[in-house]
Amino acid sequence: MFIKTTAQTKIARLNKRVRVVQGGTSSSKTYSILPLLIDYAVKHPLAEISIVSESIPHLRRGAMKDFIKIMIETGNFIDDHFNKTNLKYVFSNGAYIEFFSADQPDRLRGARRDILFVNECNNIAFESYHQLAIRTKKFIYLDYNPTSEFWVHSELLPDAETDFVILTYKDNEALDNAIVKEIEKAREKAKTSSYWENWWKVYGLGQTGLVQGIIFPDWKVIDILPAEARLLGVGIDFGFTNDPTTAIALYKYNDEYILDELIYSTGLLNRDIYNRLKDIRCMIVADSAEPKSIQELQTYGLNIIGAVKGADSINHGIQLLQGEVIKMTARSTNLIKEARNYSWDKDKFGNSVSKPIDTYNHCIDATRYVASSIIKKNVGKYRFA
Repeated sequence: MFIKTTAQTKIARLNKRVRVVQGGTSSSKTYSILPLLIDYAVKHPLAEISIVSESIPHLRRGAMKDFIKIMIETGNFIDDHFNKTNLKYVFSNGAYIEFFSADQPDRLRGARRDILFVNECNNIAFESYHQLAIRTKKFIYLDYNPTSEFWVHSELLPDAETDFVILTYKDNEALDNAIVKEIEKAREKAKTSSYWENWWKVYGLGQTGLVQGIIFPDWKVIDILPAEARLLGVGIDFGFTNDPTTAIALYKYNDEYILDELIYSTGLLNRDIYNRLKDIRCMIVADSAEPKSIQELQTYGLNIIGAVKGADSINHGIQLLQGEVIKMTARSTNLIKEARNYSWDKDKFGNSVSKPIDTYNHCIDATRYVASSIIKKNVGKYRFA
């Protein structure tokens, strides 16, 4: 049985173009947004609504599953109206709700829509969101668990056209009492360790937390790149379909280093990379795992070489950067997100190990390549030159 909750009432009060829903576990963020979208579709013939998440499997086990459940519970689901190939439900009045993932570049830059809902938006890049937003005519919902700050906090919340609400499990009256008790166990555990303190803050209270074991905790954001900053080099990490191609510029200003994000995009051909960097007048250091791409970019005219990799070069690159004062430009939103989330991996017991996680590292890897080639410094027995 479908129950209207406090969470849905709070979300329904949001009325600005961008509607951000931050919440803890079991706060029914997604389950409260979906009925509002269904209601809009029913009342607005030919309305076009897109629900987007990081991947199709994520949609199938999350927002799409909840959508079908709500439609069935309210007696509105008609199986023939749901195209299981295109993942589109068409209502009797011609309105539709479609589901697609942010890892489909052609869909991000495709048709326009009336309403957009980005589910668990902290799992997609800001550029992907921006491509969707500029093709959305009316309003946008975004939801997420606040495990750490990301582009919503830096790019959207300061905007006057953004509404914001925080939800917790207490806003979900439909939640089973056994689940409530399980969640509230963490309130006492929060007194015993930093892990449980952070867990309760994020998942119990819906407040923005901190990733444990952060590798670069001391960087700073600057609004404007100083005119006197000297460009030392650019690092490139290649990607294409699932992983983005990234390019990070390394500047020196007084005794500090400044990083500036130049590229963060999937689907780029080498010619596209060249067109974005053709005005760069410095050394470019790229992932040496793609020698054919490096050679092709050289034929186009870029001053580009492959990064020198050695045993334990990732950790040595990390140590190099940890020993410097690092600043990042405010426009480097994906780099900032990675720096906030790039952390040491954990073993099966939850203990940190001496290697980083294999995610949130596309901009970081590009930074390591250029820093390891440009900054002259000894780190242990490893020399960067």
